[in-house]
Amino acid sequence: MNNTPSMKAILLLGLLLFENLSFGQILNIDREHGSDTTQKSFYGLIDLYFSADKQRRDILELTQQTELDFLMKASHMLIILAHTDMVFNGPLVLENNGYFQLRYRDNDTKKVAPDYFLQYQWNGILGLQNRALAGCNARFKFWDDRTDDLYASAGLFYEFERWNPLLENYAFGGTDLQEIQRNLLRFNFSFKTAFKVAKGIDFSAISYLQAPLNAGLDHIFNARWFLDSQLNFNINRHLDFNIKYNQNLDYFRPLPIDPFFYSLTLGCRIHA
Repeated sequence: MNNTPSMKAILLLGLLLFENLSFGQILNIDREHGSDTTQKSFYGLIDLYFSADKQRRDILELTQQTELDFLMKASHMLIILAHTDMVFNGPLVLENNGYFQLRYRDNDTKKVAPDYFLQYQWNGILGLQNRALAGCNARFKFWDDRTDDLYASAGLFYEFERWNPLLENYAFGGTDLQEIQRNLLRFNFSFKTAFKVAKGIDFSAISYLQAPLNAGLDHIFNARWFLDSQLNFNINRHLDFNIKYNQNLDYFRPLPIDPFFYSLTLGCRIHA
């Protein structure tokens, strides 16, 4: 493959346009904290946040994000990811969602390699009581340079999910709704890229497109699409500024909830 700058630009632009013209959502995030390839036998990162605010009632917010990476024999790696968000306004639950994920794959020593994963997730506000899935992707490494990289994957996974509108913190309407269970086989396509925009500015994005294969021909094109992107500015040696945007689109939901959700975050990091 001829990895000239022009060829890279064409491929990146094509993938971005393809994802933005498609429809899908998230199920698995691959190494969202660190670099793709692990050089150490063990790598770990845990973020913990707690906030308490007294207004009419006590507002409590708990967030944790964990990544543990173990370099195995034969250049394989085991990745453990976990993320939970909980917000309480007195006894009222404003947010309760998260996921736990286990992955086993090659440590980017091959151009194409299998990527196995298991995941459990929930979102009480949307009525997703639980979702469990297991699958395998073929992971493609196009290039990984000092200034940019591009990875993609394609595969299948089996998904069992339970939607329950009777959950206490379910936030959408409908009094005659009942619990729904679904067993789906989904095609999974994703890509991840990161590149240097200019001196002190870099961009990263990861996108997932997942289409149901056993829900009838009417729903094959009702795929879920999730896009997570971040633009980072290194102001100086002590200050960074970042813009984070993620979106989630899914028209094949069993409960009457919005098909589109997004999150925009502006932040800065001060470091010594």
